[in-house]
Amino acid sequence: MGDNARGAGRAPAEKMENGEEFHMDGRFEWREEYSVGVEDIDKEHQRLFQIINKLFAFREEEKDSQWLGQEGIKYFKGHAMKHFADEESYMESIGHPELERHRAIHQGFRENTLPALEEEMERTGYSAEALDHFLGVCAGWLIGHTLTEDQAIRGGQESTWEGLLPEEELDAMKKVIVQLVFDMFRLESQLISGAYGGERFGDGVYYRLIYGTGQKEEKQEVLMVFEEKLLVNTVGRALGLQTNKLDAMLVNAARYTARQFVGRVMEHLPAFGAYELKEENLLSYEQFQRVFQREKPQVSLLFNTGGAGYFAYCVIAPHLLEKGVGTPIESGNALDEVEKYLTRREEQQAADTRPKVLVVDDSMTIRQAMKGLLEDEYQVQLAESGVAAIRTISLDRPDLVLLDYEMPVCDGRQTLEMLRSEPSFADLPVIFLTGRSDPEVVRALLSLKPAGYLLKYLKPAEIKEKIEGFFAKARG
Repeated sequence: MGDNARGAGRAPAEKMENGEEFHMDGRFEWREEYSVGVEDIDKEHQRLFQIINKLFAFREEEKDSQWLGQEGIKYFKGHAMKHFADEESYMESIGHPELERHRAIHQGFRENTLPALEEEMERTGYSAEALDHFLGVCAGWLIGHTLTEDQAIRGGQESTWEGLLPEEELDAMKKVIVQLVFDMFRLESQLISGAYGGERFGDGVYYRLIYGTGQKEEKQEVLMVFEEKLLVNTVGRALGLQTNKLDAMLVNAARYTARQFVGRVMEHLPAFGAYELKEENLLSYEQFQRVFQREKPQVSLLFNTGGAGYFAYCVIAPHLLEKGVGTPIESGNALDEVEKYLTRREEQQAADTRPKVLVVDDSMTIRQAMKGLLEDEYQVQLAESGVAAIRTISLDRPDLVLLDYEMPVCDGRQTLEMLRSEPSFADLPVIFLTGRSDPEVVRALLSLKPAGYLLKYLKPAEIKEKIEGFFAKARG
């Protein structure tokens, strides 16, 4: 934001306890779509935005981090508590049906989130990293809460999907997600697949949320995948961050925004009201792929937002939930886990110049065997069908495709013909995988002019040698 924009409509300065003037201007920009249509509540929301904004400014000016942490959280908390009380009073005065749920969300932030952040800052001596965590969480929570939960104030009670058939429920979920993305970020999103297969797209962030009931401990798992540039273009833009890559503040803001996004989607399911967030993880692509391949999501949706980026929304059946995937992010380790996640991610991105190999086979046994055989020397992607292979290739082009010749619905021949019909993929090298060596089959697959073929019953060392030979020849 330019200097003129900063100076326009500048609010009067307030005094903090040490006498420092606290001017309410900055880059964490209030936008009209945040408004709930109630003047007093909107003013309080704006004030909270302004406070977060000023804390950003103090941070960039390298003010004393201990003073900023102590005074900043006190100041933010004081205004937040007043706002919660006023908002709840207003909802009570109009008999709003979501009052109790809204009150519980406020309570969770007041009694759990803020105290955990305070404890963390004290424990770390008000380090710059802890301050960034505080700012990211508060900003993400404020964005998500204002754009999801608080919007219910203007619209009354949301309709539920009670009594719908599974197909109808899924269709309703798609529409809610598309609408929510538009309401929050003014992005036009489009469902491009209702059968997302876990394909990689660009540099992704893989976020896992596990919900449970307090009684029978029934579980519900949600996986969200974001293309990195989408987070930069949405949450990063809302924060006014001048960055084109992930940092700790952006990741933490995205976590809290995503949590409220999921809560808003699942609110339409009557049974979901009894669930609470039990665990969250930031996963590597390999961990995500493992979950995806083993658990088979009930809901698996892939969306495109045009030039802003892709995202996926997946729900996994309670009885399929797998334990021990990724380190749970909790109040005591959130700071370290996010930093570790970013460090590992950067190291992998910098070092990973390995060729990309896509393995396409309807047998999970074959896919996993090929992955285990090749993953030390190659970036291995997996697809279980010809359709999934086309989608993977369009999202993240590999250097070589290992394509099962015999698959149901869309076999290897049909898949290769579709690739060859698309100019941008016509030259993509494809090696067929087949379990048959009879002359008729060999002649048939060679007539398609692939880069070669591999017999599935070859010894692993022989398969590996042939693939290495292909890349050696390609390098010239």
